[in-house]
Amino acid sequence: MRWEAVVLYALSFHPQAANVSDTGRNETRGTVTHIPRSEHSISRVNISPNALKVLYRLKDAGYQAHLVGGGVRDLLLGREPKDFDVATDAHPEEVRSLFRNCRLIGRRFRLAHVMFGREIIEVATFRALQQGGDQGADQHVDDEGRIVRDNVFGDIEGDAFRRDFSVNALYYNIADFSIMDYTGGMADIEKGVLRLIGDPDTRFREDPVRMLRAVRFATKLGFRIEAETERPIKALAPLLGDIPPARLFDEMLKLFLGGSALDNFEMLRHYNLFEQLFPLTERALGHEENHFPLMLIARGMANTDKRIEEDKPVTPAFLFALFLWQPVRERAAQLEAEGQHPAQAMQHAGSQMIAEQAAVLATPRRFSLPMRDIWMLQLRLENKGGRRSVRALSHPRFRAAYDFLLLRAAAGEVPQDLADWWTEFQETHADQIAQPASRPRPRKRRRNRSRRKPEGQTG
Repeated sequence: MRWEAVVLYALSFHPQAANVSDTGRNETRGTVTHIPRSEHSISRVNISPNALKVLYRLKDAGYQAHLVGGGVRDLLLGREPKDFDVATDAHPEEVRSLFRNCRLIGRRFRLAHVMFGREIIEVATFRALQQGGDQGADQHVDDEGRIVRDNVFGDIEGDAFRRDFSVNALYYNIADFSIMDYTGGMADIEKGVLRLIGDPDTRFREDPVRMLRAVRFATKLGFRIEAETERPIKALAPLLGDIPPARLFDEMLKLFLGGSALDNFEMLRHYNLFEQLFPLTERALGHEENHFPLMLIARGMANTDKRIEEDKPVTPAFLFALFLWQPVRERAAQLEAEGQHPAQAMQHAGSQMIAEQAAVLATPRRFSLPMRDIWMLQLRLENKGGRRSVRALSHPRFRAAYDFLLLRAAAGEVPQDLADWWTEFQETHADQIAQPASRPRPRKRRRNRSRRKPEGQTG
């Protein structure tokens, strides 16, 4: 099985992380390759009609208008783009003047969002390539080399070289339907190579999240990371500690809820990146027993990927519960040894681990509460039989807790007989499942109405 291979090889290496020969970085300014419509596969039929409206209106107003980024990359690969981004020489305020359904967002990076119902077409003005020593520019790099403000507008060539990966720096020109390639992105797509534009050490320092994006794009596209691009990742991984927890949480969702959770988990560990996201979990993995909790997490990732493939719902709460389960178990065991009741120890351990993890990844309350429920229900599921088991079926989190128990049994943490018992128990008490316990409706507070004072009364 896939997860057994993960355990046997201890996630030592992922095939997509293999070194590749240098592809020739093609980063000489002033050179551009024009690919005419007859020599590429992108058709307007496959582009969002709303994106085409934005492109044509910009063009008709006298501005340059290009489809850019992942949309161009995915169309060339025969994939359906998740979204469509536009790059232009029009400034954000000029874009807003063209579209009534537009709003400007961002301080670090000013953008225009043109809204068509639920679809948003993001329009970005060409940015200038970061030049060290620029004075007075609306651009700032901190002591670690990280860009914290980037609103210097430039031309299309500079915009291409300041993007992250070559495969994301291809421009589809609506004026003549050609593709403009300044960084060798077309060659990298053909070779299946993910290559960072510019010096990798510098570019990763500018924005450490690019290391996470490298992993995500490599697994999503099935590409190999170029040797020079991957070289500094392990050493620079700790720079993720400077990224705001809320932004890391968003990146975590993209990594583990995009259909490649298991592959991303493996590659993140290979590059020492997983430790930066889940330090408590990595510490527990360092002294695992009988391949647990590695087996539990690997099976959980595979299960998540399968649910996404089958278009079934998934929740970050379940993933966090998986990642933090071993740290919670260890802390609960310590608290029990100090004399706490098992349920009390589990509750306190869960709260402590969630608080410590939140310092790295900001975990919204809507996810932390279900995590606690999943953990607390494990105690109830382990003590099967009697009325308590019937009451457990009606708990709002029973389904998630039951799935969690199945993974624990498959990983060898609890007996398989326990999971089988609950599977059979559900069949005989189907009418009790998924019926949340009724909660008393909150009483409405009555307003204190001030008495009307008699006419002429004051004070």
